[in-house]
Amino acid sequence: MQLRNILAKKLLFGMVLLGLSTCNLPTTESADNSNQETQAAAPISQQTATNNQACTLVENGFGSPGKVNVRAEEVVTGLEVPWGIAFLPNRDMLVTERPGRVRLVRDGKLVSQPVATINVTDSGEDGLLGIATHPNFAENRFFYVYYTADRNGSQVNRVERWRLSENGLTASPDRVIVDDIPVAQFHNGGRIRFGPDGMLYIGTGDARNPQISQDVNSLAGKILRVTPDGQVPQDNPFEKNPVYITGIRNTQGFDWRDQSTLWVTDHGPSGDLGRRGHDKLSLARSGDNLGWPTIYRCESGEGLVTPSIVWREALPPGGAAIYTGNTIPEWRGSLIIATLRSEHLQRVVFAPQSPQQVERHEVYLQGKYGRLREAIMGPDGELYVTTSNCDGRGNCPPQQDKIIRITR
Repeated sequence: MQLRNILAKKLLFGMVLLGLSTCNLPTTESADNSNQETQAAAPISQQTATNNQACTLVENGFGSPGKVNVRAEEVVTGLEVPWGIAFLPNRDMLVTERPGRVRLVRDGKLVSQPVATINVTDSGEDGLLGIATHPNFAENRFFYVYYTADRNGSQVNRVERWRLSENGLTASPDRVIVDDIPVAQFHNGGRIRFGPDGMLYIGTGDARNPQISQDVNSLAGKILRVTPDGQVPQDNPFEKNPVYITGIRNTQGFDWRDQSTLWVTDHGPSGDLGRRGHDKLSLARSGDNLGWPTIYRCESGEGLVTPSIVWREALPPGGAAIYTGNTIPEWRGSLIIATLRSEHLQRVVFAPQSPQQVERHEVYLQGKYGRLREAIMGPDGELYVTTSNCDGRGNCPPQQDKIIRITR
C-alpha cells in the first residue's frame, strides 16, 4: 500500500510538470497528434471530476455518430476561404473571404463583384476573418469586419466598421473600432458577434505568445467587449479596458447560453510548451479566466474555469452556434461546432440542471464536406456552415469553397 501511494504521488507530480519545454510550431488547424504524450487506453469519453465539476475528456476520436436524421444543402459555391457570414434583414448574406473580399449572396446566388475589397495580409491565418452586422442595421447600414492590416510595415489585427450602400452592392469604410490587436502567423482569433446586450464581442488569439493571454493589458488571447462605436462599456470587468474574458489560446467560435454566459471554444496546443491536442469548450462569464496556458486539459486552478469538454485529438473548432431553429427540434439548445482538421459538425448537449456539464456529444457529416469553418444560425431558423478547403490545408475542389445549409 505504501509503495502504491508513493508511485501515485510521483505520477501526479509528473503530470504537473508535463509540458514545461517550449518549441516553435504550427497551429492546431493542421496539427499532427502522433507525438502526443502516451496515455492509458480509456473509453471514448469519460467524466473527470475536477474541482467539483465534471469535465468530459474525449480520449479517442471525437464522439459517437449522430443519431438525428439531418441533411446538407448547397447554397452557393465559388468562394475562396469563406470565414464569416452576416445575414441582412432582406435575407441577403454578406460573406468574408480571407484574401480580403466581402461578397454578397442574393436570392441564393453569389454576386460576381465583391461588395468591398480590403487590403489585408493573408499569410498563415491572417486576412479578412469575422463579420457582424450592427443590431440596428436596418437604420444605419453598418457592418463590422475583423482583418489583418499592414500599418507602416508592421501587422495588426483590426476591427473596422463599414457602411453598406442602399442597394447592397457596394460598401465604404466608416471608422476603426479596435486597433493594434497582436498578430502572428498563427493564433489570430477573428470571430466577432453582437451579444444579446447589444455589445460587440471580439475573439482574439494569443499571437503565439502563450503568457500574453494572462495579461489583462494585452488584447491578445481574449474575448473583448466594446460598444458599437468602440467605447469600453462601464460594466466591463476591468475598468476602462475592453478585455472581457482572459486565458484564451485561439478562439474562433462562441455563442450565448443566456444574457450573461457564453459557450467559448478554444484551440488546444500543437506543440506549445511541449503539449498537443486538447481543444476545449468552456462556459464563461464576465471576468472569467479560461486558464491558458496554466491549464489546458480537464484541469482546474485557483481562479481558472475548468473546461466542460476536452477533445484529446485536435478538432480544432471553427465557428459555434446554439441551435435555435425548429427544423431539427432534437437539436434545440445544443451547441453545434464546425471543425477543421477533423472535418465534421460536433453537436454538444448539456445537462438541463447543470449547464456546465456535457450530457452527450455526437459527430455529423464526418468527412463529407472537408474542413468546416463558420457555423451560424440564419434568420430562417436554419444552420449555415462554410467550408474551408481552399485555405492551403485542405483539398480545394474545382468549385472552390461553399456555403451549406443544415436541414431535415
